[in-house]
Amino acid sequence: MTFQMSWIDWLIIIIYFGFVIGIGYYLKRFTKTGDDFFMAGRKNSAWVAGLAFLSANLGSLEILGWTGGTMKYGMFVSHFYWIGAVPAMLFLGLYMMPFYYSSKIHSIPGYLKLRFDEKTRLLNAASFGIMTILMSGINLYLMALVFNVVLKWDLHVSIWISAGVIAVYITLGGLLSAIFTEIVQFFLIWFGLFLVSILGLIELGGLKAVLTGLPERLSALWSTAASPTANEMGVTWLGIVLGLGFVLSFGYWTTDFLLVQRAFSAKDLDAARKTPIFASFFKMALPLIVVGSGLVAWKLQDMGQITLLAHPYTGEPWNDTALPVLIARYFPAGLIGLGITALLAGFMAGQAGNVSAFNTVWTYDIYRVLFKKDASDAHLVVVGRITTIVGIFLSILTAYAAMRFNTIMDYIQAIFSWVNAPLFATMLLGMFWARTTPAGAFWGLIAGMGSSFLMFIGIKFHWLNPAWLTFSQNPSDMSHNLWRAWWAWLICFVLTIIISLFTKPKPKEELVGLVKGLTPAPTVTGQKLLQRPAVVAVISFIVFVVLNIIFW
Repeated sequence: MTFQMSWIDWLIIIIYFGFVIGIGYYLKRFTKTGDDFFMAGRKNSAWVAGLAFLSANLGSLEILGWTGGTMKYGMFVSHFYWIGAVPAMLFLGLYMMPFYYSSKIHSIPGYLKLRFDEKTRLLNAASFGIMTILMSGINLYLMALVFNVVLKWDLHVSIWISAGVIAVYITLGGLLSAIFTEIVQFFLIWFGLFLVSILGLIELGGLKAVLTGLPERLSALWSTAASPTANEMGVTWLGIVLGLGFVLSFGYWTTDFLLVQRAFSAKDLDAARKTPIFASFFKMALPLIVVGSGLVAWKLQDMGQITLLAHPYTGEPWNDTALPVLIARYFPAGLIGLGITALLAGFMAGQAGNVSAFNTVWTYDIYRVLFKKDASDAHLVVVGRITTIVGIFLSILTAYAAMRFNTIMDYIQAIFSWVNAPLFATMLLGMFWARTTPAGAFWGLIAGMGSSFLMFIGIKFHWLNPAWLTFSQNPSDMSHNLWRAWWAWLICFVLTIIISLFTKPKPKEELVGLVKGLTPAPTVTGQKLLQRPAVVAVISFIVFVVLNIIFW
């Protein structure tokens, strides 16, 4: 497979880089205060915030990783877009956003400070900061690696140019420019990559022809989930529901500040609640690109029509190159530039999301707490801009570190199970059980994160039998992740309750606005029925159920 890049393809890529830098330069004049720089002025509509919310999630793993994942796991990858996302997004909009938005916090650790205490805030801020830089660096490395293998671009040039562009437009315009570029990137991804899936389905005779030609282990969503030996993921419906649908999904979509920060930029509570609800519709549609392209690639490879590129370290066929291979197969000159730019946009959107979340958490939850409690608003904006550059530099260092570990991508889902899964237990109890104490939250979170890491190490070095955790003799790596997330959540949940029952809770008057039962429910007046968050959420849930039935 070779890409024949014409001058118009290069021109499209150059225009894209110039455009995002121009956005950052233009928006700098509107970012004078902390709210402007870190919260995009809190002026965005639900649609703008919703598109940014989803675009921040569209990193390299979403597009290339899951297209390649579909070649390995088949239709099961759709679980990560439907049960692994939609219920959690609706729950965030309906039940958790009122506590987040109404308390006027700048970050998730900021909520933990108000609800519990400073040490729980610092624990979460530190773990989130490390996770964010690590993810940003790995994304950067994966992007450079893919373009090096596919297009023969120099690895170091790819890393430094893309990181430099992101550093410029985030430093100039903060979250505001990140959101504007994420919206542009969202449409680029759709226009640039949706056509790949459609052309593939047309060539193979339509979706029904593709699905009927697949092995049963790859073609079903739920009908092969009764036994771990009946599907390629090696997991049962119980593992999918508990590990993915509940713990990992809710832990990621409701507590990961990278995403929730976009909802904080909404102009009012109603728009903030609708942000993840509106985004859920677009999330449900993404398998059209990702799973559709993956299934087309599997069929074409099975027919001997395409050959995946070799992995640079193992030499085996590299599933993550499936989408670039399809772009080369279907796109003529000009459209290739659009497709490559869409891939670049996906990588950069994910990294920009990580960097903008990192600069906020570092500035408000670590720097202001530990180093300068009386920092002025203008001082914090300067620190935020400096932190953006430092964060990008740390990401580059992480990317170079990732080059030395060719299996580091296996650990990404593990990182989520270490940090987000137990944090969701802490947030759930904190918001919905007033008796949860600061001591219970802190030590429960420590136990959840620690146990998840120890389970990972125990299995990695064969100290633990995986069957004890997964109820399967031959679980896949993904099955490990789903079950480990469940156990980490459960340990954190139970220990937090036990410790809370024996320690002193905060006075109820300090919890008003932070805990259900002590906070007035959001009121809706003057809105048409179809504009109310609960009604839109019900429509989204119905679509979600119908999709699961159709592809059962």
